[in-house]
Amino acid sequence: MKIIVAIDSFKECLTSVEANAAACRGVLQKHPEAQVVKIPVSDGGEGWIAAFYAAIGGELIETDVLDPLMRPIRTCYLKKEELAVIEIAKASGLTLLKIEERNPMMASSYGTGMLIADAVKKGCTRFIIGLGGSATSDAGIGMLQALSDDLNKRKQPCSLLSEQVDIHDILAEKLKDDLEKLKTLHFSIASDVANPLCGPMGAAHVFGPQKGATPSMVEKLDQLAFDFAQQSAHSCGYDCSNKRGAGAAGGLGYAFMQFLHADCRLGIDLLLNTIDFDKQLRNTDMVITGEGSADAQTLMGKLPAGIMQRAKQYGVPTALIAGRIKDKEALLEAGFAQVSCINPSNLPLVEAMKKEVAERNITQTVGLLV
Repeated sequence: MKIIVAIDSFKECLTSVEANAAACRGVLQKHPEAQVVKIPVSDGGEGWIAAFYAAIGGELIETDVLDPLMRPIRTCYLKKEELAVIEIAKASGLTLLKIEERNPMMASSYGTGMLIADAVKKGCTRFIIGLGGSATSDAGIGMLQALSDDLNKRKQPCSLLSEQVDIHDILAEKLKDDLEKLKTLHFSIASDVANPLCGPMGAAHVFGPQKGATPSMVEKLDQLAFDFAQQSAHSCGYDCSNKRGAGAAGGLGYAFMQFLHADCRLGIDLLLNTIDFDKQLRNTDMVITGEGSADAQTLMGKLPAGIMQRAKQYGVPTALIAGRIKDKEALLEAGFAQVSCINPSNLPLVEAMKKEVAERNITQTVGLLV
């Protein structure tokens, strides 16, 4: 028996690696002779670098950058020959800020640009960027400015959002000219977000509040993004602000597509293609995937659905586990062979979120599935 275990992280509880290990124990307790293939996974957010590192190896490069509030931090990206894998949350992530520090009017994506600039200097020409977990809503202006500053060898960063409001016409033209020097690089961005940059379904309105934006901030941020997109379209001769994923990571998706000609794909597809997941599926009896909370939204480009759809092409059944299950019938109708909640119905959330409890419940649940 061959079983593939590819479970997403349970946010604020277990990493993908830890969840996979717990599931593996459940398989081997029931079938000690089974071959279990553990594949750490991520859809572009937490664990993005770890998933690629486990799959393809390479070197974790440490470097100094600026966090969303322009404070020095040390972080890393993955380098494998000419490929750089970057997790934007490592430099521009919400988890880098205390709750009281969250303010997307001040938060900048400058540090993400610094990561890319460092990788370029080290010979990287291909980039896979995970866009999950950002603290910013600056339409990627900070990231673009960091690249421009590096190309022009400017040592003093200038990227606080409050300083940018009235310079879109100059900024868009300057960035277009500067970043033309990077046209030989290839960028792929990973996101399960389909939102455009602006408007009621745009970055500021949909994601701004969870990053600390008040209603008045949301309006200002949306107008800022709209003005920047208008001037960028005028300067570049095309407009990516309504493309799928433009609103990802506070508009970083837009900046990558508009100025760096990135292609935007589902994170799980990028990862599965890179690790040759289809080849792994050959002679496999079962796939076990999961996430912290599963419902109908899981079917809209989320990681477990992407894994199930791949496995289905090879006739391999996929079991889905989660800490919380809703819309179970819809999940089964979509193609999951089994859908199981790891937690007893009477278990308090605070208890279920404990690492050792979640690991034990995954092990027990998987033992009943295989």
